[in-house]
Order: sequence, then structure tokens, then C-alpha cells
Amino acid sequence: MHTTDSITRLEAQIHDVPDFPKPGVVYKDFTPLLADASSLALAVELMVNPYRGKGIDLVVGAESRGFIFGTAIAQSLSAGFVPVRKPGKLPRAVHAVDYELEYGTDRLEIHSDALTHGAKVLIVDDLLATGGTMRASCELVTKADVEIAGITVLIELGFLNGADHVHEFAPVHSVIQY
Repeated sequence: MHTTDSITRLEAQIHDVPDFPKPGVVYKDFTPLLADASSLALAVELMVNPYRGKGIDLVVGAESRGFIFGTAIAQSLSAGFVPVRKPGKLPRAVHAVDYELEYGTDRLEIHSDALTHGAKVLIVDDLLATGGTMRASCELVTKADVEIAGITVLIELGFLNGADHVHEFAPVHSVIQY
């Protein structure tokens, strides 16, 4: 299957939900894609392929949908997985970053000892919109002495220019662009 055919197949399973989570936002619901085993496997492969053989040690994924793809990508790369969580969810000392979302503000945290000195890290999320969550994830990761080898997402909302807010950390690979 050619990549354009693969992307078309995935796009067919993503539904637009207007006015969610608030008026004016069009939410890209990819949960039907997750329910189809072959589409889920295809999405993971298309997200991970540029990073095969690149020596990725750890995959970092933001709560909560970054966990879905992050753990699958980590397994595919024989790498570890490090969660980035919302406040109050991690039991030990943390680093924290406040950030802006497309529809509000929030905070992300990572265990302060989660990243191994010198590790090559891949940052994963389901969607790149304004870049707030991804930028916060990158800022958290840079608090450790690691190399961000790349950023991979299933969906990029290019019209919101989120990649412009994270390109200084690493190149962005997105499977589907709107």
C-alpha cells in the first residue's frame, strides 16, 4: 500500500466533531481508528518509521492520548516510555511547565529523575495544534541532559502553526496534516 493510500485509509476513520470541547473548536476524533487493529498498527508504523535505527532510548508521551501512541512506539523501537502527566498524578519529585492550549491553560509534569543523562528521546503525541502541549513537553525534556531526536504526531493542524512553536527543539513528523 502506498503512503498516500495509507493516509487516506486513516483519514477516513477520523471524524470532525464541531464545537468540542468548546464552541468554535473542531475536534478530530480518531477513536474509530484506534478500534480497528490494522489501522492502529498502520498509524503507529507511519509515526515510528522515520525513527527506526536512530538509536532512540526513550519515548516521551503527554497525558493522555500521547500514552496511546507513545507506548506502542516505544515497544516498536525497543525503547522505554516516560509519561508526561497533568498536575498531581506523579508520586515523586517533578519538573513542571505551565502552557497554553487551543482552548485554555494547563500544566504538565515529569518525574525529575525520569530521563537518563545523554539519552536520545522521541516525543510523541496524537495531535499538534497550537503547539502548547508539545512545547511544554519539549521544555520538560530539556530540563535533563538529553537529545530530542524528533517529534512525531498522528495529526497536525497546520493552520494553527504549532510546529513553529517547537521547531527549535526538533523536527516534527506528522502523518496526517489538515
